Amino acid sequence: MKDKILLVLKGFLLGIANVIPGVSGGTLALTLGIYQDLIGAISHFFKNLKKNLKFLIPLGIGMVIAILLGSKVITFCLDKFALPTTLFFIGLIVGGIPLLTKKLKGRRLKPLNLAVFLLTFGIVMIMTFLNAGNNAVDLSNMSVIQFILLMIVGMVAAATMVIPGVSGSFVLMLLGYYKPIMATLGNLTDFSLLGHNVLVLAPFGIGLLIGIVGIAKLIEFLLKKYEIPTYYGIVGFVTASVIGLGIGLVGVPTTTLQVLAGLVLFVIAFIIGYKLGDK
Repeated sequence: MKDKILLVLKGFLLGIANVIPGVSGGTLALTLGIYQDLIGAISHFFKNLKKNLKFLIPLGIGMVIAILLGSKVITFCLDKFALPTTLFFIGLIVGGIPLLTKKLKGRRLKPLNLAVFLLTFGIVMIMTFLNAGNNAVDLSNMSVIQFILLMIVGMVAAATMVIPGVSGSFVLMLLGYYKPIMATLGNLTDFSLLGHNVLVLAPFGIGLLIGIVGIAKLIEFLLKKYEIPTYYGIVGFVTASVIGLGIGLVGVPTTTLQVLAGLVLFVIAFIIGYKLGDK
């Protein structure tokens, strides 16, 4: 029972991470110590169905709860308390880094591994400095083309949600789909909009499933055949994502109280990330 509650909690944190632009769900899955289990369960879902369901169902419950709450609560927190909210997630990620670097202890830094690290680090830093404009796609009148585009966007978002260090929500912002999809999730309880919500979320959800399975199989292959270079690449993603989140705080209006609250939340989150990653 304790293991299931822990999985629900980890799923909740993953769900929140996936609705915040700049925060990577893949990074958090790594630092929470469930990344490889998650990839394996998705890649070989039918191979060991009972075991995979025991892992994915509580994780999924936590994610669904977080996404439904997060579409409103987290956006509110980011609008009103950007610094403390972001520092909390930085703390979660940093707290899990010791678990991640254990894989690389005693390994000599080869030129290939350094190149992979610099490549993945550079990708995230370039994305950090891209202008995620406020342009939003209009989904008020769904067409066949928009239906197909939503599936494609879902696949792209899924891939970036699984890849550590790359924020799926940030990519949705770049593509102009973040705000309308968050608005749709926020209106799920409004049954007068049920038909429209289904038309938007169904193709997006199908795309998510296809993208998650596809990228999970690719990452599993890389971890199996090129484990150490892949881990160096992951460390590059994670390191850059922490720096990117910090850069995102530059110029954010804040108060002394928020700075203090942010530092306290960072420490609390660091402990949570360290403890959960070790479970």
